[in-house]
Amino acid sequence: MITSCLECRRRKLKCNKSHPCTNCVKFQRDCVFLAPALDQASQLKLTEIKEKVGSLERLLERDVAKNAAQHSTSSHSQDNALPDDEDLPANEDEKDLEPTPLAVVDAAYEVDGEDDDLLDLGIQLGKMRITERIGGFFRPKISEELEYTMQDTYMTGDKSIDEGKAVAPPDIAIPLPPASEWLKAGPQYILPTSGFFFGGSGSQASLIDFLPSRLAADRLIKQYFTCVHPICQIVHRPTFEREWDTFWDEVTLGIEPPNSVQTIVFAAMFSGVVSMDDSVILQDFGVSKASLVDNFKLGTETALARANFLRTTKIEVLQAFVMYLIPLCRSEMSRAHSVLLGAAIRMAECMGLHRDGQTYGMNPLETHIRRLVWHQLCFLDIRTCEAQGPRPTIRRDEFDTKLPLNVNDVDLHPTGKAPAGADKWTDTTFSLIRFEINEMMRTIWIDRPRIERRKISLTAVLSKIETFRANMAAKYDHLIDDKIPMQKCAKLVKALLMSRLHIMVLHRYHNSVVAPMPDRLRQIMLAAGTTTIEMAVALETIPDLGPWSWYGGAYQQYHTAFLLLMEIYVYPQRKEADRIWTCLDYIFETDASLPRREKGKKILMELQQKTAVYQSMRGMRAPVVMQKHVGQREPRGNVGMGPTFGLGPGSAYGSSIGRVPLGQDMQFAGVSNGESLWAFPNSQSPEASSDTTSLSGQQVAVTENVVGNDSLMADIDWDAFDALFPPGRPQSEPDIPGFPFNTGGLGQY
Repeated sequence: MITSCLECRRRKLKCNKSHPCTNCVKFQRDCVFLAPALDQASQLKLTEIKEKVGSLERLLERDVAKNAAQHSTSSHSQDNALPDDEDLPANEDEKDLEPTPLAVVDAAYEVDGEDDDLLDLGIQLGKMRITERIGGFFRPKISEELEYTMQDTYMTGDKSIDEGKAVAPPDIAIPLPPASEWLKAGPQYILPTSGFFFGGSGSQASLIDFLPSRLAADRLIKQYFTCVHPICQIVHRPTFEREWDTFWDEVTLGIEPPNSVQTIVFAAMFSGVVSMDDSVILQDFGVSKASLVDNFKLGTETALARANFLRTTKIEVLQAFVMYLIPLCRSEMSRAHSVLLGAAIRMAECMGLHRDGQTYGMNPLETHIRRLVWHQLCFLDIRTCEAQGPRPTIRRDEFDTKLPLNVNDVDLHPTGKAPAGADKWTDTTFSLIRFEINEMMRTIWIDRPRIERRKISLTAVLSKIETFRANMAAKYDHLIDDKIPMQKCAKLVKALLMSRLHIMVLHRYHNSVVAPMPDRLRQIMLAAGTTTIEMAVALETIPDLGPWSWYGGAYQQYHTAFLLLMEIYVYPQRKEADRIWTCLDYIFETDASLPRREKGKKILMELQQKTAVYQSMRGMRAPVVMQKHVGQREPRGNVGMGPTFGLGPGSAYGSSIGRVPLGQDMQFAGVSNGESLWAFPNSQSPEASSDTTSLSGQQVAVTENVVGNDSLMADIDWDAFDALFPPGRPQSEPDIPGFPFNTGGLGQY
């Protein structure tokens, strides 16, 4: 219920609710009270007006100060009358909220550091593979961060209560196995053949050296269309099947098929092999999976080399190259993978795939294939920059290739008009969901540095994410029937990738040494992180989803588990602790019956020791300014962190945060689609705003005793925040229809 007048709410003043109120009379303002209930459109419009007025006021204040300086010095020309981007006033919503200085985008290394391929893969701990890049950010001091975390553990956040209760690591370190054991590659790691780029992959070898029998090949293609094509669509199935039959007709007659056809045939068989279980391969083919993968990997590389893939202008060869990269770029990637992907992107741009096929008058089928290939490259671009950095190669303003149509393969033909996108589940729907969310991730990569430069507010970015969620829900949720395993898999992947959006924005603020992360933001991050690992575990463990679990490492690498572990190690009474530990036991392969404190300490100590060894071997070089922040503890208040917080389902929040007391928890709002994604100007930045960029919500009653407790909280736009994450709704339980999560584990999936 809104009880304060608009001017007091905007200036965060205590309103006496008279009409006009005391503050408005004193400062001669128009005192306007809002109706108790506004529809969504009115709320959006109201927030938009507030943002514009606030931006104009800040611009006016800046211009007045600048004009005064100009009159006093007479040294500025008229060219400086209008502010450029760097002169725009900073958003004040989160003026004290700073990202941790211990995580940066760019990396540097000592000249004598080791550069073995295996060091690119990082440390294996349970099912988590972690390098010096966590969540895409370079963290050269991660070992020291872990050490100080274990030395400085406050259970309530109140130092006066917790002094002396911090748990220091034991004097004797946990004995570690040889580094070669936990640095070695896992079963999903597939390294491109050395010399592949330079013609060293056996380009003179015969096709027959790698080609299996027709019966075995048919089995692999069946596997491809069952386990790969539905989730990573990149070919038009009817066209491929015609080429497949022609390929074998020519082989039977002793005629060598065209090189371009060979590339796509071998790439499809290679993907099919990678997606199969070891036991199935041994049963069906009588050989190990590793030997079969090596055979078809080398066969694909040979076919690509013979097709001159670095110089070709044939879309089929590039298509095969991207098909080859898809199974390579999953959970374990070296820089060789990133370099190959960079070459593929450059090749695609040279062939014009960053321009939509309609621009060149291409037929519907060719246009569709080009869109599939380009957006698969866009997905791999985000994946490789998260793994090896530093940032995405593809920029949104440098391509206009549209998303593929939501159609079945049989509806596409090389002649006639393009079919209309269907409002039903099709062969393309799964890939479309991935592509759209991937483009939102690309937006976040752009917005994160803008937040740090005060070009856009954190509230505006969160608003953009929530609008995206709402649009995606409206576009896809009614298409998905979770009784069908493939569609259930799509729903879980959608939920996983959606929850990662909040983690991408918020995780750098988690260990800020400048100001504490507001607990409401922390709750959003924890809820999103919990959903992420729950979805990831479900994708790997639900039997019905087994055919597509091989690609789970491309969606996430369990880095979120590391963040959640640090949080519940410090604050074990978090409401999400039961759900989190259910997943952590699976991820870190710990005994669920052991005390959580003991397990958490053991995992963190092992990780700290391994990262220390890894840092030494890798030769990481940290920025000079980073050293002074190592060991600084995140500022913590005694609000919202103590035992009264989230003791379990049904417990009330026992604290008031900043000027807005919280309800029980918060909940995500919804989703959006990639077609309208780029129509969102950045709200709360002076240069642009839109009625889709932020929301307005209800004002919660203010208690006088908490005013001024937390200046950071006072700086955040809680009106918009309340609309995005209503305080009365349970944030910790994701709003995913058909998946009623609770603390009962994963059985309800």
